[in-house]
Amino acid sequence: MIKKPEQEEQKTTGQIVREWIRIVVLAIFLALVVRAFVVQGYKIENPSMEDTLLPGDYILAEKVTYRHRLPHRGEIVVFRYPLNPDKIFVKRCIALPGDTVVIRNKVVYINGRAIPDYPGVKFVDSELLSGLYSARDNFGPVVVPRKSIFVLGDNRDVANDSRFWGPLPAKNIEGRPLFIYFSIEPPDWSPRWPFPLSLVERLLYYIFGTPMRIRWGRIGRAV
Repeated sequence: MIKKPEQEEQKTTGQIVREWIRIVVLAIFLALVVRAFVVQGYKIENPSMEDTLLPGDYILAEKVTYRHRLPHRGEIVVFRYPLNPDKIFVKRCIALPGDTVVIRNKVVYINGRAIPDYPGVKFVDSELLSGLYSARDNFGPVVVPRKSIFVLGDNRDVANDSRFWGPLPAKNIEGRPLFIYFSIEPPDWSPRWPFPLSLVERLLYYIFGTPMRIRWGRIGRAV
């Protein structure tokens, strides 16, 4: 006998709970798979890529492209810092395996030819440091080994990059940035009052100051 809708058995609370648990577990599993193999968000913590990327920018990076090829010259790369793989760095690829890299008085030469600075590259210190004391302004020559790339920060005078710790192994590459999905100026605040007034001051700062720190014009900008 076919049951009428009003005669259908109602699900028990236990059945409903089990269904929701399965849905939540599946959603978490899919989110972890997407994060591990497809896309992931990262926060820019330091000024080494200014003005291309600023501290407080949140970027979305895809993890597929660089599994099939090395970055091209000029592309930006998210990677694990070779000296501490727990740290995530973002820099620009400027040389590929087999390329010879030389820097003379801040000018980058690849295979003997000076390359123009990419859009966003800047220098904040006019002083030229001797290669005897620092690799910042005078470096090389160095030949990039196979399965590696040479990366530099766009904010050349403050960046910690391949000039100081060598070419980046391809195995450390995490992904290719796509766009900035959120951007906010880092908080510039320190308590002026003793506890517990400092807690109230902090709360008011974040409630009223946060909207003013959001960089609305950077949200959605392609990297």
